[in-house]
Amino acid sequence: MEDEKIIELFWQRDESAIRQTEQKYGGICRSIALRILEDSGSSEECLNDTWLRGWKAIPPQRPASLKAFICRITRNLALNRLRDLSREKRGGKSACVVLDELEGCLPDLSTPEKELEDQEITQSLNRWLDTLPKQQRVAFVRRYWYFDSLKDLSVRMGWSVSKTNSLLRRLRESLKKHLESEEIAL
Repeated sequence: MEDEKIIELFWQRDESAIRQTEQKYGGICRSIALRILEDSGSSEECLNDTWLRGWKAIPPQRPASLKAFICRITRNLALNRLRDLSREKRGGKSACVVLDELEGCLPDLSTPEKELEDQEITQSLNRWLDTLPKQQRVAFVRRYWYFDSLKDLSVRMGWSVSKTNSLLRRLRESLKKHLESEEIAL
């Protein structure tokens, strides 16, 4: 079913919208949650929360891209769940490593006053991504949005783990310089 029709089902408060969304985007959402949480039980809870959050958010929101909207909900819920699990001292996850790698080149967005800055940072990040060759852009997004492991990413890209790690380090440095050049506080 087309996304516009699914969104219309949400607006009509037709519960089949959830089934249609799960059928169309359940696989990618499950993959995102599983890569971040590394636990199938927690991932399934995250997915259930995703469908509920989507139901509550549409309406009033009418997303331009249902896929991006639902994937973002999943990712945010999984990251929140990961933080909760980390606080409970249940051990670190590899997603924490990915977030730590980016920590030095992205500003803290945790305060409400920074909502406008969030939009500026998103636009700046998109401008930076647009300057990258396709393979580098794909590698960066796969690692830092979808949380691909270094091993999985290197296999996907056809590179050695060493080359992948080196490229990601250079991309983070490039991103940091780009954000600094646009006067975005780190």
